[in-house]
Order: sequence, then structure tokens, then C-alpha cells
Amino acid sequence: MEKVVLSLDAGGTNLVFNAMSKSRKIGESYSLPAQSVNLEEQLKKIIHGFKQVNQRVEGGAQAISFCFPGPADYNDGIIGDLENLPLFKNGVALKKMLENEFRIPVFINNDGDLFTLGEAINGLLPATNKALHAQGNQRQYKNLLGLTLGTGFGAGIVTDGKMLVGDNSAGAEINRMSHPFEYNTSVEETLSIRGVQMLFAQEDGCAIDNTPSPYDIFKIGAGVKKGNREAAVNAWNIFGRVLGEAAANAITLIDGIIVIGGGLSGAYPLFLPEAVKSMNRQFEKRSGGKFPRLEVIAFNLEGEESMAAFLKDSSQMINVPFSEEQIAYNADKKVGLGISKLGTSEAVSVGAYAFAADQLDWS
Repeated sequence: MEKVVLSLDAGGTNLVFNAMSKSRKIGESYSLPAQSVNLEEQLKKIIHGFKQVNQRVEGGAQAISFCFPGPADYNDGIIGDLENLPLFKNGVALKKMLENEFRIPVFINNDGDLFTLGEAINGLLPATNKALHAQGNQRQYKNLLGLTLGTGFGAGIVTDGKMLVGDNSAGAEINRMSHPFEYNTSVEETLSIRGVQMLFAQEDGCAIDNTPSPYDIFKIGAGVKKGNREAAVNAWNIFGRVLGEAAANAITLIDGIIVIGGGLSGAYPLFLPEAVKSMNRQFEKRSGGKFPRLEVIAFNLEGEESMAAFLKDSSQMINVPFSEEQIAYNADKKVGLGISKLGTSEAVSVGAYAFAADQLDWS
């Protein structure tokens, strides 16, 4: 019988619980409103939600593994002061509370981390490597940077199958990058739901209270809904440029594939080309001349021509000095940006299960 993990997607609006085996979700999700009168009520909701999905599991689940917003000490499962769940203050020992209640191991991580792990296991990373192999290209990627675009801007890093948490549970906190065009603000002020709406309001000249939802701004920009199309396109272009700068800064340290998820990722046709263009721009030398923004070349994995160029094997045979031997050399350094293959929620669930399985050595 497959082992089962209980999971939770904790947002500012809803708490969504699931029971997961390695191959499938067990039954339907169980949802509760996140809003509570006090911390005690909120904690009892979390216990109740896990109990509801655990009832579906014959003999009970073997572990609990889920994402929860930070700041937090994820190793010890202590939640800090949260903006979207304001009842959590001054450190709440959520992991220990759940272990006392259910008597099984509990693991808590950041949603960006688990999203990236899920996409590294069964999403964009293996899909990209499979496509490279099918084209006869021997290049295979092991590193994945995950970016989540929604209420806020999050990230995760997976290197050779292992998730980077960081010594302070603060690895990949990309939302704290400074804004490339507004130095005293963070990139999250643009790369978020509120950011897209603010950009459209500025371009359209409307009051922020009258701004359409990001989905409607996308439809306006795509020409399928009436509205100020120029303002919508400009808003998503600026969004793309800011995203490209943040992604470029991050990928210089990670050097791998980039996967994008979250509620805003569906608008990628309007922002992803601009993000890739921004990553491939050039720096200027004070002494004159230019050089590439990155040592690598970024490719849009959602564009047919760009994907074909990414998959192409550009290696050539070169001579080994002082011998008659030749070896293959590929001078092209490539990274790709693509959209989640699993969907954000499923990727988080896959990552949550895999993290628990790894920690408990379910090999």
C-alpha cells in the first residue's frame, strides 16, 4: 500500500487540505475560510481540516507536509509574523502542535520551494530534458529556479533534486530584491496582483479602485475584452521587464531552467517575451562598447521558434592539442524560461509529498 501524506495550501482567503499518495490525490480537496476571530480558532481550523482528509486514509496518513507563508523557521516549524494571516504573531509552534495532535512527522516549507521541487520532479525540468533528448541534444539540466506570481512574488531553488532552504529558512526570498526602476521599493510592488493593477491604473489614468482584475487586464491586452488595450499591453510589458531583471539577477547564481507559476502566470503571452528580451539586453562599458547582460542566453520555452533554438545542438568537434583526438565542444550557454507544466497547486502537492518521502527515506 502506498504511503499517504496530508497537505495544506494556506492562503489569505482559504485553507485547502488534501490527502496525497505518490500517484494520486485521495478524494476531493477540503476547504475552510482562512479568516478567523483569533489564533485559537485558526489553529483549530487547521487541526480540523487535517482530521477531515485523514479520515479518508485507511489506517491514517504517515506524515503531514505542507506549505505555509513566511517569515518562518521552517526546520522547526515555527511561524513568524505573517502579513496575509495576521493572527500568527511572535512565533507559533505549528509543527510541534500538529505532531502532538496526530503523532506523525510534520514538515513545513515555503510554497515557492515546494512548487519548484514539484516542477523539478514531474514538471518543466524533466519535460525540458526529455525534449532535449528527443532532439539528439545531450545537454541535460539539473538546476531549477521557480518563480511564483500572485498575491506576492515568491521563489524556490532546486539543485540536483535537492531543495535549498537556507541556514535561516530564508533561501530564495526573491521578493526582497530591489526594484530595478525604483531603488527604494521591492520588485514585489510590481510583480504581484496589486502591482499589475497599479501599472494599468497609471497607464490608463484611472483610479486604482476602478482597476480591472489582472485576468481582465490580460484579456483587454489580448484584445478579447473591451478596454484600453494600449494601457493593458504597456502594463504587462513593464511587468515583464521587471520580471526579467529579477530573473536575470537570480539566474546568475543558479544557472539553470526557470519555471513560472502562480495566478498571474497565465498572462505569460503578454509578459514573457519582454522578460526574455530584458534578460538578453546589453550592458554598456564606461570605456565604450557593450557586453551581454548575462553570460548565458535566455530563451522563451513557450515560443515555438525560441524553443526550437533552445533545443538545437550547436556543439562542434574540436582538436585536442598535441594529438589526433577530437572532442565535442558547445560554446552556447543557454537557460530557458517556461510556464508550470503541473499547475501551481499540483506542483506544490507533488513537492510536499516528495519532501516528506525524502526526509523519511521512503525509497
